[in-house]
Amino acid sequence: MSEKTLFTKIIEREIPAEIVYEDDRCIAIRDIEPQAPVHLLVIPKKPIPRLAAAQPEDAGLLGHLLASAAEAARQNGIGEGFRVILNNGKSAGESVPHLHIHVLGGRVLTWPPG
Repeated sequence: MSEKTLFTKIIEREIPAEIVYEDDRCIAIRDIEPQAPVHLLVIPKKPIPRLAAAQPEDAGLLGHLLASAAEAARQNGIGEGFRVILNNGKSAGESVPHLHIHVLGGRVLTWPPG
């Protein structure tokens, strides 16, 4: 069995985090290094290393994560304007090998992002 990720430890309440949304399938927390006034991470409770590692049976969970990202955005005052980002692999900025969605808002977000 592989070692628990940082996010698994947060989900299991082994490490503290500011939880802003939770249901039976995912949790949303504030990012500790925010890149916008509101920067949330929506994390599935099922550990999936990254989007490319998701299986066909994870399709329902992936849709649920997007709906939960929108709900977390609404509950945190950015429901009318936010960006959703998924990093897949280290070259894309992935730092924790546990799928998570970044939800950014609270300011004008320009394009291109990076």
